[in-house]
Amino acid sequence: MKDETIELLGRRVRLVDLSRPLGATPSEPTPPRVNRISHQECAEMWEFMFGIPASALPLGQGFAGEIIETSTHAGTHLDAPWHYATTSEGESAWTIDEIPLKWFVGQAVVLDVSDLPTGYLITDKDIEKRLESLGHVISPGEIVLFRTGADVAWGSEEFFSYGCGLGEEAVLYLVDKGVRVIGTDAWSLDRPYPVIGNEWDTWNDPTRLWPAHFAGIKRRYSQIEKLTNLEALPPIGSTILCFPIKVERGSGAWSRVVGIIPVVE
Repeated sequence: MKDETIELLGRRVRLVDLSRPLGATPSEPTPPRVNRISHQECAEMWEFMFGIPASALPLGQGFAGEIIETSTHAGTHLDAPWHYATTSEGESAWTIDEIPLKWFVGQAVVLDVSDLPTGYLITDKDIEKRLESLGHVISPGEIVLFRTGADVAWGSEEFFSYGCGLGEEAVLYLVDKGVRVIGTDAWSLDRPYPVIGNEWDTWNDPTRLWPAHFAGIKRRYSQIEKLTNLEALPPIGSTILCFPIKVERGSGAWSRVVGIIPVVE
């Protein structure tokens, strides 16, 4: 185990990696394709392009690299308001490169909802009860993370269908209290796609279709999906850094999400 404690702004803190690797996995319906360029292949390329022989290079090798073809919504990533719809709060929805940086730093509130069954629709009342049990009142700028327990299914096809999700009222409840970023360890902040899809034949109810995402039409907010290691964070008291890659006009972008926990000495 690596020592992830550092000195930061005069305090000793521990860093917790909350991100999934970006790579091929059965948990992604459209997995990333990673084409790896070896040290030897790079050396051969330089010889072809510039006439530099491999013998002139240290160890006879060039630089390793990767060419990746993937969705901006693969792995641990943030959704921009543009992902949900073309408009938000009556104006053109922001793309990922337009969101203020201050959204992506905040005190974390981790709500453990792993006791709720897959397919459960989390309401604003459910959130209120969880916050009351923690004795916590939401403050503007906090980042709320939902631990659904989907971690256990990562690496399998089951991950796509695992976990509970938020309804529109739950999203609006948080955003109206000043929360701008909401996260989950599941594949989606909504209930699993197969659950929503299978219900359509039964209910034919448009309000049940991805209500957490479409809540972004009414309020600007961003969501983090496919987090991990949320059990390593305290319910209250850590800080989250979740800056997205600056994808031009992107509907989302990957992020190396990190939790920062003060070390008590």
